[in-house]
Amino acid sequence: MTGRRLEIRFEVGRPAGAARFWAGLLGRETVEEAGGVLVPGGDTQAGLRFVPGGEPRVGPDRLHLHLTSATVAEQRETVAAALRLGGRHLDVGQLPEEEHVVLADPAGNEFCVIEPGNTFLAGCGRLGEVTCDGSRAAGLFWSAALGWPLVWDQDQETAIQSPHGGTKISWSGTPGGPGSRRSLDLVPGVHDHRPAEVERLVSLGATTLGDTDGAVLLADPDGAEFRLLTRRS
Repeated sequence: MTGRRLEIRFEVGRPAGAARFWAGLLGRETVEEAGGVLVPGGDTQAGLRFVPGGEPRVGPDRLHLHLTSATVAEQRETVAAALRLGGRHLDVGQLPEEEHVVLADPAGNEFCVIEPGNTFLAGCGRLGEVTCDGSRAAGLFWSAALGWPLVWDQDQETAIQSPHGGTKISWSGTPGGPGSRRSLDLVPGVHDHRPAEVERLVSLGATTLGDTDGAVLLADPDGAEFRLLTRRS
């Protein structure tokens, strides 16, 4: 096992408020960091990091979250909890017969509460999926970068999942446009050394873009930016 983890970065106007919302919705804690607030994940659940930003986006965001439900009652409870915490319903053109519920958090970040019976997300935990715009090449890159196996590879759509199970990361098959306020953070494994890890990622198809806030900024094969962080204890 590589010990590498994936975290999702959100640029928002009020990082602490957005982090409290997601911590309350997911039943997690918040951890203040230099430059932002983390809602930690683990071996089976992606972490969420909120940093100052909130500049108007250009086009739709290329990444959003799917929360799971075991029963219709649980789905309703999750929606009600999100509304209590400051979320709101969001109309993105979903059809009346669609059973998932589309919401936005207090910072305007879109997410869906998926109906029970979704076999693709069975056993994935509360944060079932991070779904991204991106090509098959991006999915294959991230599979190799994290050491996570492909669990879906069909019609240019891909998905990966930690060997421990938990949150799936999926790509739609179509690269997204620029200007997303959401991106990926790669947390290295305990034995990974930054220069060697950057070299490894470049050999897999990444491009280095420089250093930022103590991290290395890179781009995946689609040009989507991500950060290689410093390993935390």
